[in-house]
Amino acid sequence: MAGSGRLALRTLSGPSWVRGSDPAVLSRLRDAAVVRPGFLSSAEEETLSRELEPELRRRRYEYDHWDAAIHGFRETEKSRWSEASRAILQRVQAAAFGPDQTLLSPVHVLDLEPRGYIKPHVDSIKFCGATIAGLSLLSPSVMRLVHTQQPGEWLELLLEPGSLYILRGSARYDFSHEILRDEESFFGERRIPRGRRISVICRSLPEGIGSGEPGQPPPAC
Repeated sequence: MAGSGRLALRTLSGPSWVRGSDPAVLSRLRDAAVVRPGFLSSAEEETLSRELEPELRRRRYEYDHWDAAIHGFRETEKSRWSEASRAILQRVQAAAFGPDQTLLSPVHVLDLEPRGYIKPHVDSIKFCGATIAGLSLLSPSVMRLVHTQQPGEWLELLLEPGSLYILRGSARYDFSHEILRDEESFFGERRIPRGRRISVICRSLPEGIGSGEPGQPPPAC
């Protein structure tokens, strides 16, 4: 990871938002782990944040998760959105999901306090399908993916406010993912100070489960 020798960087116009253990991993996951910086305008980010804040404020930050994956969080599942927010989520669906994919009807909203973090995990195929897409609000963060069988293979994604990340295929099933805690939050040699972070996460439907079926624990992304 950071500081572990010479690293491969994907070439992008402007700063890079994806770095990895070697060029082969970057090439193999080119379409499986995607960051789209600036997906939201400042006004759209404000629209989502303003809509979510009253509901999140009613919840307390928690320090134990049902699968021990998250620390310092509060969360909700949201199905009813304003017209402006629905338009944003429709753009996410068009950008991240195929026409044959059905999305889970509740959108998962995860609020991490500044000291909060998400531990390495792979979301269960019982609760989430082949694609996960998340909007990042308020604070930048670093997501790290590590191959579950070959830990020398890894990626790090720089998730700036207003960005969209997409995990699908091998990045979804073969790599664990985590959000680094503040003291570990570096992207290469660049310090990425963590503040409060809200993620708005859309998920494709697991096989054999109806889109409105209740009782599905959300992923920690």
